[in-house]
Amino acid sequence: MGFKRKYIKVIIVVVVALLLLGGGFLIGKKSAQNSSSSNVAFFNQDLGKPNSLDFSPFWQALKVLQDKYVNSDKIDYKNLLYGAIEGMTNSLGDDYTVFMKPEKTDSFMQSVNGNDSFDGVGMELGLKNKVLTVIAPLEGTPAYNAGIKAGDFILKIDGKSTEGMQTEDAVGLIRGKKGTKVVLSVMRKDFTESKDFSLVRDTIQIPVMKWEMLDNGIAYIKIYQFTSNLPDKFKDAVSGLLKNNAKKIIIDLRNDPGGYLETAVDIVSWFNPKGSIVLKEEVRGGQKGDQYVSRGYSAIADLPVVVLVNKGSASASEIMAGALRDIRGIKLVGETTFGKGSVQEVEKFKDGSSLKVTIAKWLTPSGVSINKEGLKADFEVPYTDADYNNNKDPQLDKAVELLNK
Repeated sequence: MGFKRKYIKVIIVVVVALLLLGGGFLIGKKSAQNSSSSNVAFFNQDLGKPNSLDFSPFWQALKVLQDKYVNSDKIDYKNLLYGAIEGMTNSLGDDYTVFMKPEKTDSFMQSVNGNDSFDGVGMELGLKNKVLTVIAPLEGTPAYNAGIKAGDFILKIDGKSTEGMQTEDAVGLIRGKKGTKVVLSVMRKDFTESKDFSLVRDTIQIPVMKWEMLDNGIAYIKIYQFTSNLPDKFKDAVSGLLKNNAKKIIIDLRNDPGGYLETAVDIVSWFNPKGSIVLKEEVRGGQKGDQYVSRGYSAIADLPVVVLVNKGSASASEIMAGALRDIRGIKLVGETTFGKGSVQEVEKFKDGSSLKVTIAKWLTPSGVSINKEGLKADFEVPYTDADYNNNKDPQLDKAVELLNK
């Protein structure tokens, strides 16, 4: 069988509207797992015959709709089929196992491949305990400038309740042309009641990473997302910071929702010894899955490092942070991360639709699952609205302090 790409993002970018970037998740490559299981298998006539499941209620229901539904001439059988698949996946109760229609599949693939720009409001969404949640606003976008925060709950979109709504459906409601408006009803932990944010959609430029030199030989590296083109950009950045005689490094993973699994492994390889574990997988039945190891790029491996994280750090960000802390004892500064500890794989169908399905849970090198719990920072440092309004960054200040000791 061929190789599949795995996703560890959590999330969905609300850029062109809100493209699924990541769903907190991770993407990588690996051979398909042996799918043998004692569970009942479901088949259709193209793939085989029903096993022990009586599928007749499905066909009976379809026939009743055909024969008795009052507006039978308006039945769209493609949508009927898609609705059946969505119902099947929704019944699993897994926020990250999602059926995507062709247009959503295209948006998803564009976002994780690192496209430069989209029209939208500039934030990333996911589901947290079944509630539509802002994973991270992108810097300089309408969402960011309006004061949308990581961890905000989106209760309504243009007056429509998001209760029971899949992230992909929210994406469809929030996306739109540049210059048009969308109103989000937002609840935050310190709000006494929800607040409406009116956002004007714009063209969102999506960065991958940036770096700069701070005082005392400290290199600051900001990673926005683990896209397929990050490794090349990071390699160029390493050359640049070495030419500038960098002695210490701050890696900023705040509000980074994740991306490709292979990209996460590649970036960790600049910091961890060759052959050291980056992450472990646990597959069906609690069995051990693949184990990913560092390739051991040595150019900056001996430099002191501090990592910045917050509740918008998810998936690939958490993999990197966990691997650096477990293997090298690198300290995390900021807030507890999002808690996206699963791996998804996308199966594309011949009509252009696809199924993003959770195939494994991932563990840190020490064997810890962060799913739903996240990684707790070694130095908990809040970042308040007052800090933001006064152009202060106490989390970055703490990282600099630790490196200058």
